[in-house]
Amino acid sequence: MGYQSGRFDEGFVAKLYFEDFKAGDVAEYGDKLVTVEEIKEFAAEFDPQPMHLDEEAAKKTMMGGLCASGWHTCGIMMRIVADGFILNSSSMGAPGLDEIRWLAPVRPGDRLRVKAKVLETREPKSRPDFGFVRIHYDVVNDKDVVVMTSTGNMMFARRTPRAMPAEAKP
Repeated sequence: MGYQSGRFDEGFVAKLYFEDFKAGDVAEYGDKLVTVEEIKEFAAEFDPQPMHLDEEAAKKTMMGGLCASGWHTCGIMMRIVADGFILNSSSMGAPGLDEIRWLAPVRPGDRLRVKAKVLETREPKSRPDFGFVRIHYDVVNDKDVVVMTSTGNMMFARRTPRAMPAEAKP
C-alpha cells in the first residue's frame, strides 16, 4: 500500500486493487493543519458543543480548551486517506467501521497524519470480482500522540476476477 498523491481526474485508472493489499502492509499519509476556524465551522454545523465552539466556554469543560469534534477528526482522517490512496484505487466503499476511539483532543494548530496498517484480506466466496481489506488507522498529531484510532473493512475491486468454484456458481 504505497503512498499515492493526486486527485481523481477524468480518464483516471485505478492503480491499487485488492491484490495489492497484504496483511502487515503499513503506510503513512497526509499532513493536515487543523485551524480554529474549521473547528468552529464544523462544530456550528454538526456538533455544537461548547468545547468545539467557544474558547472561553471550552476552558470550563473537561477538555480544558477548544478542541475539534471527534466527528470532525473522522472527517479529516477520511480526507487524508482519500487523498492518500483511496482516490487512486479500485475502492468500492466500505460496509462500515468496527470501532472508532477518540484518545486525545485535537487542538487548533495540530498537524494530523494517518498511519494505516492492513490487518487482513478476505475474498468472498460468492463474489469473484472484489475482496475485503481490513485496515487499522491511527490518526497522529505532530507531537506523535495518537489522537484517534479506527478499524474497519473496505471493499476493493480485483484487477482480475478469480474463477468461481463450481459449487458457488448459480
